[in-house]
Amino acid sequence: MMRIGEGAHAYEWIDNWAVYPDTGDAAEGWVHPGMAFGRDGSIYTSHPGRPEILVYDRAGKLQNSWKADAVEIHNLVLVEENGREYLWVTDNGAKRFKDIGYEYRKDSSGAAGQVLKFDVGGTLALRLDMPALPDYAGARWSPTAVAVNQERFGGNGDVWVADGYGKSYVHRYDKAGTYLGSLNGEDGAGRFSCPHGILIDVRKSEPELYVADRANSRVQVYDTAGRFRRVFGQDHLKKPSCFVVAGNDLIVGDLSARLSVFDSADRFVCHLGDNLPVCARPGWPNALDGQGARVRPAVLEAGKFNSPHGLTADPAGNLYIAEWLIGGRMIKLNRLAA
Repeated sequence: MMRIGEGAHAYEWIDNWAVYPDTGDAAEGWVHPGMAFGRDGSIYTSHPGRPEILVYDRAGKLQNSWKADAVEIHNLVLVEENGREYLWVTDNGAKRFKDIGYEYRKDSSGAAGQVLKFDVGGTLALRLDMPALPDYAGARWSPTAVAVNQERFGGNGDVWVADGYGKSYVHRYDKAGTYLGSLNGEDGAGRFSCPHGILIDVRKSEPELYVADRANSRVQVYDTAGRFRRVFGQDHLKKPSCFVVAGNDLIVGDLSARLSVFDSADRFVCHLGDNLPVCARPGWPNALDGQGARVRPAVLEAGKFNSPHGLTADPAGNLYIAEWLIGGRMIKLNRLAA
């Protein structure tokens, strides 16, 4: 057994916990994954090469899949409404393709991405429109994450959207999809730069909105009305990209090759699978061949992360991670008894 962490944060590392379908576009696609956990134990993520939702069981066996009308499936969030589950999907609107050297295809400016709400069978229930803000005139709408202030936890159903790859806003909508307002960080610790991941944290008596301000290497925290509360993580985070709450812990997926654990007071606890030096590899998160082309790394080390991008947890505190690279990699961390 490969063990990482220690004490109350010790885990068994299960490398390649689940594998992508055995197809050429899966092996050659540069996956941009999110992950979400369903109440029946299913784990949702996305296909590396096509806009397709993949559904696995906790043992890593593929159970189901369905296509979405999207360009690039990014973040995934499962919510419950009146006893039914829905999957929120952000499509950042651009895909890296092998035939153009894994660059983005050039397209027209303007709205490109989208935010979609599906039932768990893949039927579209709602689509959010790009806000009509002056900053978006001729600019890209490229959302990267969704968080919902769920009514089952006492919230009002508001939907928050991070436009991490576009204009670096976090937008607020009501549950019907009506635009309500936006945050840009200027009323907090400073202007957002790639607010890549967001989370509604319900661990405390009052829920809070966490924003992974990735290019600023920090997390900004707001109340659910959008009022700034605090900032943390500058001393411990490099590229915070996603969140999950596991018990009383906040787990931050840091694209710079590690997970970071914080307690309920936002105090740093530890890193898991820390592999920061790998980020200096030419071509990271991939590698370069002899001609300088991007290729999947020949070796992905077990026990050390390469590029965590999607993250979820089950009720037992086990973690499921999907990495951002050609062909992807999915890892499970089984929580061990202290």
